[in-house]
Amino acid sequence: MQFVAFERAKQGTGASRRLRITGRAPGIVYGGSAEPQLIELDHNALWHALKKEAFHSSILDMEVNGQTAKVLLRDVQYHPFKQQVLHVDFQRVDERTRVHLKVPLHFEGVEESPAVKLEGCTVTPVVHELDVVCMPSQLPEFLKVDLSQLTAKTAPGVQSVKTPHGVKVVVRGSNKNPPLVSIKLPEVVVDTAAAAPAAAPAKKGKK
Repeated sequence: MQFVAFERAKQGTGASRRLRITGRAPGIVYGGSAEPQLIELDHNALWHALKKEAFHSSILDMEVNGQTAKVLLRDVQYHPFKQQVLHVDFQRVDERTRVHLKVPLHFEGVEESPAVKLEGCTVTPVVHELDVVCMPSQLPEFLKVDLSQLTAKTAPGVQSVKTPHGVKVVVRGSNKNPPLVSIKLPEVVVDTAAAAPAAAPAKKGKK
């Protein structure tokens, strides 16, 4: 994805506040051998770009003064209750250096799986993105997870995700293969009236 940014001359809380009033969002670009660069972006264009998954998980082409640089989105600060971006951070990308980024997961085939069609299970994703390390040219926009063969007894783990060549998944914590989805079996409703034993007939009293 490509976006346009502009050089920003002033910094500080007051300057950023005045910038937001004019419909711009302040930002910074850091990393690499160059000094950090102050930038500003059109707020509406940035707001719509942030709604796109690829803007968060892809290498972006940033154009400033007619020159294009490869960057990654690293941080976004939002207003606590307004629909407003307060600040945005980008990191320069070196084509010869590995990048570490979160990549979203796309789950496919769950509605056709035996777990849903035959066993009536409810399947809920519990992992929505994975940390990956790779060269910039190898970075996938997303990773597919095929659930078409899912059953109630086969919950896939992180290690089952197929990654492109050169892409390594990083898992933190003691569990190196945490489950990707939660599988809930259908509830069994017991008819208590049918299950209860029949009451014995009352004995007739002696005359």
